[in-house]
Amino acid sequence: MTGALPTSGDPLLLGRVWRPGIGPAVVTVRDGDVVDITSREHPTVRDVTEAAHPGVIAAGAPGEAFIDVDDLLANSDEAKRDRDAPYLISPVDLQAIKASGVTFVTSLLERVIEEQARGDPSRAATLRHEINDVIGTDLSKLEPGSAEAMQLKTVLQERKVWSQYLEVGIGPDAEIFTKAQPMSSVGHGAYVGLHPVSHWNNPEPEVVLVVRSDGTIVGATLGNDVNLRDVEGRSALLLGKAKDNNASAALGPFIRLYDDGFGAADVASAHVSLTVEGTDGFSLEGSSSMSEISRSPEKLVAATIGGHHQYPDGLVLYCGTMFAPIKDRDGPGEGFTHHEGDIVAIHTPALGTLVNRVTLSTKAPPWTFGMRSLMNNLASRGLL
Repeated sequence: MTGALPTSGDPLLLGRVWRPGIGPAVVTVRDGDVVDITSREHPTVRDVTEAAHPGVIAAGAPGEAFIDVDDLLANSDEAKRDRDAPYLISPVDLQAIKASGVTFVTSLLERVIEEQARGDPSRAATLRHEINDVIGTDLSKLEPGSAEAMQLKTVLQERKVWSQYLEVGIGPDAEIFTKAQPMSSVGHGAYVGLHPVSHWNNPEPEVVLVVRSDGTIVGATLGNDVNLRDVEGRSALLLGKAKDNNASAALGPFIRLYDDGFGAADVASAHVSLTVEGTDGFSLEGSSSMSEISRSPEKLVAATIGGHHQYPDGLVLYCGTMFAPIKDRDGPGEGFTHHEGDIVAIHTPALGTLVNRVTLSTKAPPWTFGMRSLMNNLASRGLL
């Protein structure tokens, strides 16, 4: 679990650590040490990200250096960790956890295939060929909602291949949904959960924006938007069942705060790679390039927060992915699906590496520490 830190620039990092006997701590990293900066002024990560200058707090707030960062990362593997020693947890707390979907052409076409297959992976290869013949594979030059996009919509409707996924992929409105509840996301090293009804699923490597309540993007992290292709493919009305399950939203390892050395341009050019290593010897590699996103991160944020919807504690927003694995694993034409025990690693130099181990949502540790538990804990420590 080492090698998780950003390797580009001089990052200002913000995160959360579980300190046994104490509880959740707001932390940063300075000169290889993890520093607890929890205080009455900043008892939560939300309080830091809502500040006018979060980077100033991460860089200069007084705190206690309590563990070497490599030791912390090494102890964050949930399958092996010493629970009497500190370990990383999700880097966000009170923020809403939102996600945007169908923001890349590659994943757009795969969503159409899921829908047409009605959740049956054995039909995917044939449908992929048929749909590509009608739609083509290069929609990247289309601006969503433009006259050209609407003209294509008319043509596809006439050919009876229009889809709800094409609607949000090239139509005027972005898909924005609630990925998970505040306090329910898991961090670097944790198990990620698959609903046991699913037999066709995959990881989704994504850049995740950290957004203040006024709509300002203040940082970014990595995310795994665990996806159940068969469940969502049966019906888009099952999106909640496909997306929001125990341990299905992973974030981390840390938030990298915007500063003079890291900002919107770095996010827009990020190349996110992914590897999956199975206990069966299977391996998979993929990537997602933010330069190919069809709606800019700023437009996705504007579709999420504004006069139409407020988030007083801020939010994090998964930006979507172009990664849609089709490599056969269990049989010809069936594509990829997870096995329990898979190790998923998501990496980009500016944000580090997020590593998680796959299990069922019914086997992952249950979510028990919610907002009331957090408030009770902070009050008992004299931080509220």
